[in-house]
Amino acid sequence: MKIDLNCDMGESFGAYTLGMDEKIISAISSANIACGFHAGDPIVMNRTVKLAADHGVCIGAHPGFPDLMGFGRRTMDCTADEIRNYLMYQIGALQGFCVAHGVRLRHVKPHGALYNMAVGNEPIIRAIAQAIARIDKNLFMISLAGKYANSMAAIAREEGVRMIFEAFPDRAYTPEGTLVSRKQPGAVIHDPEEAANRALLMATEGIVVAVDGAPVPLSVQTLCVHGDNPAAAALARTIRDRLEASGVSVKPMGA
Repeated sequence: MKIDLNCDMGESFGAYTLGMDEKIISAISSANIACGFHAGDPIVMNRTVKLAADHGVCIGAHPGFPDLMGFGRRTMDCTADEIRNYLMYQIGALQGFCVAHGVRLRHVKPHGALYNMAVGNEPIIRAIAQAIARIDKNLFMISLAGKYANSMAAIAREEGVRMIFEAFPDRAYTPEGTLVSRKQPGAVIHDPEEAANRALLMATEGIVVAVDGAPVPLSVQTLCVHGDNPAAAALARTIRDRLEASGVSVKPMGA
């Protein structure tokens, strides 16, 4: 068995440092790098691409809404055309740094509010897929595993893009298979052992236990650790160690 382990990275900005990229990088197989709209800047993007390249970690673009003050976690009333152009701008920028460092951009994972708004939303999913396809149809598109997976994958296929499905060991889930709002207590999991147990269940049995105790089926190819979680470094390392000790190889998506 195998699964990808990814982390959102490169989310520092100017004089502000966020995340523990250097401590996490050795535990993951894919990095989702912020592209300057919700976090990151050209200096941080360049540094993070180099960090991933030096460690043999696959690189993905992590584009979001133009919302630095809200870290991309506030919903925005944007048209499909605006979303498409926002993404092409950000993906293209990160792709430039990949070219400069002689590495390949592998995937695109929308960030924050854009990621959540896209779940089950045909116009937004299609806009994201079109943005990816217009730059490189070989890029994987990352989206939330769950009950909307089949319909979202079908939309992406119509645009010529392959979708990879993701689950979050460090986030609580609703009985519907969506993420519990960060405004709710317990929405973010900080205990590495608990997150590792959840990751193993997701990878081996395709199940996440919702907040009401019910098992929710999820078919996943990649697991995410949030880089801004204070426990991110311990989470990533504990999850990887637990997976590998249980016979699950940690490999880049599509490998």
